[in-house]
Amino acid sequence: MRRAILFLILLLPGLSCAIQITEFCPDPYLPEDPDEYLVIEGNGRLDGIIISDGEGGFRFPGGSEITGRTIISRNGKAYSRTHGHPPDFEWYDTSPEIPDVIRAGSLQLSNTRDQLRLYQDNLLIQEIVWPDDIVARQGQIHYLEDGVWDRRPLLIGQSRFVQGVFADVTGSAFVSPDSSFDTYREYVQSADRVLLVNVYEFSSMSMANELIDAEKRGVSVTVLLEGGPVGGVSDEEKTVISYLQAAGIPVYFISGSSTSPAPYRFDHAKYMVADGERILLTSENFKPTGFPERGTRGNRGWGVVIEDPRVADYFTEVFQYDCGGDWATPATVGAYKIGEQLPGKRYQSEFGTLPFTGASVVPVLAPDTSYLIEEMISGAEESVDIEQAYITNQSKGSLNPYLQAAVDASRRGVRVRVLLDSSYFNVEEDCDNDEMVRVLNQLAKDEQLPLEARCANLRENNLEKIHTKGVIVDRKSVLVSSINWNTNSPQFNREAGVIILHPDVAGYFSSVFEDDWNSSDVIPDSETPDLTKIGIATAIVLVLLFYHLSRRRRYY
Repeated sequence: MRRAILFLILLLPGLSCAIQITEFCPDPYLPEDPDEYLVIEGNGRLDGIIISDGEGGFRFPGGSEITGRTIISRNGKAYSRTHGHPPDFEWYDTSPEIPDVIRAGSLQLSNTRDQLRLYQDNLLIQEIVWPDDIVARQGQIHYLEDGVWDRRPLLIGQSRFVQGVFADVTGSAFVSPDSSFDTYREYVQSADRVLLVNVYEFSSMSMANELIDAEKRGVSVTVLLEGGPVGGVSDEEKTVISYLQAAGIPVYFISGSSTSPAPYRFDHAKYMVADGERILLTSENFKPTGFPERGTRGNRGWGVVIEDPRVADYFTEVFQYDCGGDWATPATVGAYKIGEQLPGKRYQSEFGTLPFTGASVVPVLAPDTSYLIEEMISGAEESVDIEQAYITNQSKGSLNPYLQAAVDASRRGVRVRVLLDSSYFNVEEDCDNDEMVRVLNQLAKDEQLPLEARCANLRENNLEKIHTKGVIVDRKSVLVSSINWNTNSPQFNREAGVIILHPDVAGYFSSVFEDDWNSSDVIPDSETPDLTKIGIATAIVLVLLFYHLSRRRRYY
């Protein structure tokens, strides 16, 4: 009712107000929240505008005007410390360089329960109440977009890149383990001036040596890594970092502190930009299994090289933003060296690279534009093929939103296939990939849907694991990305991907998908024993038995 009344007021002739609150942060990271702020947007004079939380408020100095955005913070110095630039006004006088609003009463936004009201000439124009209109959390910026609050979680420091569409793009597609390392080596060797590298984990010395060679021939190389990956920075990665730094290559970690946390839970992206002209983007980390040398077994991963300055500029801006914040600090590992990396098992390559021209490319960033994946799947008319490391649901009884879009597509008659990894760490628990496959197949059976799910047969295809995060729609468009299908990755990580609209590119990845799919297993129903888990359990029992017998021989 309150919103309806305010909407009618806004429509009344002579009372319309082009000024409104569009953003605020009541619970930032600094102690006591001195850097809390709000933003108003509009055009015109600010005479008669009053903002209040019911206990205190402020109005603007006479003659003040607004054109676009105006930022008002409680403490201008604190806001500058957090955001790197001063606000337009502050409501407590902390700096002579920052204009003051005219405050009345005590204005401090409560973290969990409060309100903001905007008046024009004593008429209530806008009211935001939390937790009714928004759900507050520490570090979250609440923002209004198309009349809706908080279209996505937005934390302090996170970027706000918008969707881009680039036509008539040239490039090449590749997959791991077949053609990934050769593609990487050719890409690095083609760089003349600049290489920007952003990757979650980097532990391949062969890949590091290519960057070191590029640095030696005069290419300016910069590497950005996640500073706190799951399990910590490995010894192998520390070795790579120390070698890169010894060669003069700056290496940065995305990290943070308690009062200035990193803007992303993980920097999980995997891309490179060369000379502002070409990008290499992939699902794979820079590890021996992600980019195995030719003839060596590794992960199934998807990748693409895009030769287009417009797309390169887009990702250069992303890199500069992520590497330019206070959260990006020089990596510190010291001098580190471990033994030589052992060669992997042999692998017979099946898929080369596919050059293409005339494609349309849409960058997909998490958390900025990860909604594009759901839109892509929702637009399917004939088929959706999904190949993922794993899929987890949002909560009990609620499907992952991307998976929900795929199930909804099958209910429209679209054929949907889901292929998941079968590595032991993705099938050993009670609620992981094999259970997900059973759930989907049972749903298909119950509702008679054109939906089928399988776990990949890694032995049949001689793969280490399925690590890609790919989608093919109608054999016309394909998603190549680093975005895992869980709660965290699309909403809180820095992730990078592209949607490529081109039938040949979609056909190339469809061929890879079909090869993996056709060799894969139909998971038995829940009444049938899980032979993989039984095998693992048996092996554990035998190891324990051997250990017990060896101890008996030792002591007796």
